[in-house]
Amino acid sequence: MSRKIFGTDGVRGVANTDPMTVETAIALGQAAAHTFRDKGGGRHKIVIGKDTRLSGYMFETALSAGICAMGGDVLLVGPMPTPGIAFLTHSMRADAGVVISASHNPYQDNGIKFFGRDGFKLPDEVEASIEGLMSGEHLRENRPPSPEIGRAHRIDDATGRYIVYLKNTFPARLSLDGMRIVVDCANGAAYRIAPQVFSELGAEVITIGVSPNGLNINEQCGSLYPEVVSSMVKESRADLGISLDGDADRVILVDQQGEVLDGDRIMAICSEALSRKKKLARSTVVTTVMSNIGLELFLKERKIKMVRAPVGDRYVVEAMRAGGYNFGGEQSGHLIFLDHATTGDGVLAALQLLAVMVESGKKASELGTDLVSFPQMLLNVRMKQRVPLESMREFQKSRGEFERLLHGRGRVVVRYSGTEPLLRIMAEGENRAEVEEIVKTLAEKAREEGR
Repeated sequence: MSRKIFGTDGVRGVANTDPMTVETAIALGQAAAHTFRDKGGGRHKIVIGKDTRLSGYMFETALSAGICAMGGDVLLVGPMPTPGIAFLTHSMRADAGVVISASHNPYQDNGIKFFGRDGFKLPDEVEASIEGLMSGEHLRENRPPSPEIGRAHRIDDATGRYIVYLKNTFPARLSLDGMRIVVDCANGAAYRIAPQVFSELGAEVITIGVSPNGLNINEQCGSLYPEVVSSMVKESRADLGISLDGDADRVILVDQQGEVLDGDRIMAICSEALSRKKKLARSTVVTTVMSNIGLELFLKERKIKMVRAPVGDRYVVEAMRAGGYNFGGEQSGHLIFLDHATTGDGVLAALQLLAVMVESGKKASELGTDLVSFPQMLLNVRMKQRVPLESMREFQKSRGEFERLLHGRGRVVVRYSGTEPLLRIMAEGENRAEVEEIVKTLAEKAREEGR
C-alpha cells in the first residue's frame, strides 16, 4: 500500500490547507486509535505532544477527538520535544505517541508524526495502513458504543519526567560546574526544558529563543541560524553554544570561538570517544548519503566502519536496529544514541559532547580537528514530472564520468525529494570549482531530459 500524505517524517504542510486540516487530523486520530486498539485488550492510551505553533491547539483538539471517538484514551503533555514524546510513550507504556510539529519549518507549517509503543517511529507500511483506513468505511463501521468512548487527561509532570531522564544520560560522576553555555531553543518545544537541564547539571546558562508566542518558532533563531548563537558565544565568552530546532530533535553546536560544529563533526567527536571506550557497537557509525566523505575518511583512519542510509533520521534508526549498531546521525544535526534514546534528541546529543569535553579537559574547538570536510554543493532542480533516473541516459552517462573523475575522493549523490518533484543533485570533492561544475552540468542535463 502506498503513502500519499505521509512523507519521510509524518504528514506535513501549511496549517489549515490540505493535507494539514482539522478533518485530516480527526481522521488520523481515528485511524491511529483503531490501528493500535487492535494490538491487545483493555483501555488504549495515546500520548499527544506538540511544539509551540499557534495551530498546535487546533490539531491537538482534533486528534484527541478522533482518538476518543474510536475508544482510545488521550494523554496530553503540551509543549514537549519530539524525543520527549518518544520517551514518554515507552515509559508510560502507551500504545502510541503523536507529535504535532513541523520541526525547523516556519510557524505557518505544521505536521503530525507517530511513534509506536516501543518509542520508535512507525515503519512505512504501518503509516500506509493508517492512511488506508482514513478513506474507507471500516472506521465508521467500528465505532465503539457510547459507554466506550475515550477520555483525555493532562499529564502535569511530563516535563519533570523528561528532564530527569535527560540528566541521567549524563555521567553521574561529571558535572558542568564552571561552564558557561548559550542555549538557543528556537522559541520551540524545548524552551523550558533545555535551559533547566543544563542549569541543574551545574552550568551557567544564557538563553535565546525562550519566549514563544505561537508565531515566532524558528524565526531567525535555532539550528537554521547558528550565527545567532555564535555571536552570543563570542560576546559572552561561553564554552559552548547549543542551537536546537523547533521540536528539539536535532542540534547544531558552536565552539568557544564561534565556529559551527555540524552533525558530521559531532559524529566524528562522539564516535571517536565511544570507540576509545569500546562502547561503539560493531565499530560502526550509521550516517546518510548526505554526510561528507571527509567523515568517512576520518572514521576509516580510526578503523571505524560507516554505513550510509537514505536521508531521514527514521531510516538511520532502521539501519542501526537492523545491523545492531548504537550510534548514528545526519549532517543536519539529528544524532541518535541508541543506548539512551529511540530517536534523534538535540539536548541529549549536546550532553554527550559536553561529557567528552569534561572528561578530556579539552575545549570544543580542540575536538575532532582531524576531520577535513570536502567542498560540497547541493542543487535542487525542479522537474515538470518525476522522470525515472534510469531513463535519463545522457544524465546517467555524465554522472558516471564525473564519478570516475573523482577517483574515490569524492561523490555524486542524486535523489528525488520525498514530497515534491525536486531532483536533488549533490557533489563533493577536493576541488570546489570542480564540484560546482559537476553539479551545474548535471542540473542542465536533468532539465534537458526531464522536459
